[in-house]
Amino acid sequence: MNVTWYFDVISPFAHLALPRVLALGKPVALRPVLFAGLLSHWGQLGPAEIVPKRLHTYRLVQFQSEQAGRPMRFPPAHPFRSLEAMRLLAALDGAPEAVRAAFDFIWSEGRDPSAEFAALRERLPAVSESALATAKETLRAATTAAAEAGVFGVPTLAIDGELFWGVDAMPMAEAFLADPDLLMRGEMARIVTLPIGAARRTG
Repeated sequence: MNVTWYFDVISPFAHLALPRVLALGKPVALRPVLFAGLLSHWGQLGPAEIVPKRLHTYRLVQFQSEQAGRPMRFPPAHPFRSLEAMRLLAALDGAPEAVRAAFDFIWSEGRDPSAEFAALRERLPAVSESALATAKETLRAATTAAAEAGVFGVPTLAIDGELFWGVDAMPMAEAFLADPDLLMRGEMARIVTLPIGAARRTG
């Protein structure tokens, strides 16, 4: 079974999802991608780019973190520039302990990975400048491949090509792992071919 988790450290929901992803009991490839690149590919706005949705999103993830017993502290500003941090994690091939450390640096300690990149880099395994340079293309290619696979947001867990987006989709992903026929029965099967009844005009 092929299981891949697509993430960007810019997402606080990815921070909440990570422990459940690592506890799936299956080998999981942690795949750094750029959320901004996915948004551009699909022509979407991020939650923080819609003014009322921004505050709702922050309140919701803070509430969920407290309910889960995982204290969260937002960095000084959000959205922040995640590019350098994501290149670093790409250079480390998404190593679980490095990914966990990066998320904790940002979302447990409330630090900006761009403004404090040197401090973040000290927290993670050593990466040469040449490896970082190579990681630029690795990250770009991973983001493109994710979009081509249908990934539209982060975090997204892909299990044999089926996509589960967001921390709130983790229970469904876990159920699918336990029962791979879950999406092939009843209404789950019918909605795959559900026709579009009306389309919004955008022009």
